Amino acid sequence: MAHLLSTTCSLNASTSSRAYSKPLNQSSATFPASFTLKTSKFAIKWLTLQEKRPQRVCTVHAATLSQEAQSDVKSGTHQISGDSSNPKKVIVIGGDGYCGWATALHLSNKNYEVAIVDNLVRRLFDHQLGLDSLTPISSIHNRIRRWKSLTGKDIGLYIGDICDFEFLSETLKSFEPDAVVHFGEQRSAPYSMIDRSRAVFTQQNNVIGTLNVLFAIKEFGDECHLVKLGTMGEYGTPNIDIEEGYITITHNGRTDTLPYPKQASSFYHLSKVHDSHNIAFTCKAWGIRATDLNQGVVYGVRTDETEMHEELTNRFDYDGVFGTALNRFCVQAAVGHPLTVYGKGGQTRGFLDIRDTVQCVELAIANPAKPGEFRVFNQFTEQFSVNELAALVTKAGKKLGIDVQTKSVPNPRVEAEEHYYNAKHTKLVELGLQPHLLSDSLLDSLLNFAIKYKDRVDTKQIMPSVSWKKIGIKPKTVAA
Repeated sequence: MAHLLSTTCSLNASTSSRAYSKPLNQSSATFPASFTLKTSKFAIKWLTLQEKRPQRVCTVHAATLSQEAQSDVKSGTHQISGDSSNPKKVIVIGGDGYCGWATALHLSNKNYEVAIVDNLVRRLFDHQLGLDSLTPISSIHNRIRRWKSLTGKDIGLYIGDICDFEFLSETLKSFEPDAVVHFGEQRSAPYSMIDRSRAVFTQQNNVIGTLNVLFAIKEFGDECHLVKLGTMGEYGTPNIDIEEGYITITHNGRTDTLPYPKQASSFYHLSKVHDSHNIAFTCKAWGIRATDLNQGVVYGVRTDETEMHEELTNRFDYDGVFGTALNRFCVQAAVGHPLTVYGKGGQTRGFLDIRDTVQCVELAIANPAKPGEFRVFNQFTEQFSVNELAALVTKAGKKLGIDVQTKSVPNPRVEAEEHYYNAKHTKLVELGLQPHLLSDSLLDSLLNFAIKYKDRVDTKQIMPSVSWKKIGIKPKTVAA
C-alpha cells in the first residue's frame, strides 16, 4: 500500500491564505493531517477567460502511510560534483507533462532526489479543447504512488503555479534543489495561435514563469543550476548553418561572438526567445548558471521507467494542436487515415526519441554550467523533412500489412515549405549522449503501440484546425 492522497478544491474570494509548499509525497517529511496549496492568479485568469477571478485554494489531505510504504529503501548516489555523500536534489517543473514525467522518473531511477512542481493545467487544456491522450494516463497522485510501490523511491509533489512567486519561493526554500529542470511552459505553437487569449496566456505564462524561476534561484539558491527546455524553433530556418547558441561574425573588419539570430515562427516560439534573452541577461548580471536545451521535435512514448507499469504510462498526443509530427503520422496510419503532410512537405527539423530527451537532461545536470555561464545545447539527434517522415512511416506500415496513404493538406502555418536546414548538435554528444536513432524496429514499435490504442482515437481531431493567418481575436473552442 502506497502513500494515499486525496484532494479537494474550493473557490475562495480571499487571497490571504499562504501557500504551504511542503512536498505531497516525501518519506523523510512529517505531514500534518491537511495543508493548503494555492495556484496563482495567472493560472486562474486563464481557466475561466474572464477579467476577474476568485482565488482557487486546493486542500490536500495526506492519509497514513502503510508500514510497507514507510520503509526506507537504500540506494546509491549519482555523482554530479566532488561531494557524493548525498544524492543531488532536482526539481522538475512541469513534471506531469510529456517530457517532464519521463524525466522525473528517469532521474529518480538514477538516484536523484526528485520533486515535481506542476499546476496540472496541461490536463485542463485537453478538457477545454475536447482532446485526449491516445494512452489513458493516471492522475499525478496515482503515478507517484505507483512509482513508490514499485521502486521504493519517493518523488515529492508541489501542486502550484510558478507564476505565483510566493508559492515558487516557498517551494525552493523547502526543497533546496541543486538543479531546477524547467519544462513548465505552454509548449504548443498551434495552441498559441488559436486566438488572442491563448497567445497572451502563452507569453504571460512562459515569460513570467521563467522570470520567477530566475528570481527564485537568485534569492534562495544561487548555486542552483537551471536546465531550461528551449526549442530549435527559436532559430527558424535560416539559409546558413545553425550553430549551438552563438555565432562568430566578422563585420567591417571587426569580429565578435554573438547570440545566434532568432526567427521565431509563432507566439509560442517567441516566448522561448524572450526566455533565452532573460536567462542570458541574469547569468551575466547575477552569476546564475544555466543550460538552455534547444530541443527538436520529440517522438515516442516509452522509456525504461514508463514501461514498468501501466499507471506510469506517459501521455501520447496525436491531435493537430499538441501532437508532434511522427507521433501523429503513426496514429494516422494505425487508423487508416491518410498522413497529413502540410503543404509541399519539405519542412525540415531536428528530431529525437523521448529516451534521448531524458538522457540529455541528465547529462546537463551531471555536467553543470559554471556560475555566470549561459550554455546552449541543440538537443536533437537526426534531421528529417516531413516528406521523409511520411515515407518512413509508409514503409514501416507496409511491413505490418498496413496500406498507408499520404495526403497534402493546406499548410495552416506561415513557414517555408522548401528550405536549407543544417543545424549543429555536437555538445551533448561530447558529454556522452548515446542516441536512439530512428530505425525500422522503432517505427514498428511506434506503429504497434498506436494500433494497440487505436480504439481511443478521435479521428475528428486529426486534421489541423488552427490557422496562423486566421488567428481569432475572441476566445474560441477548437473541438469537433
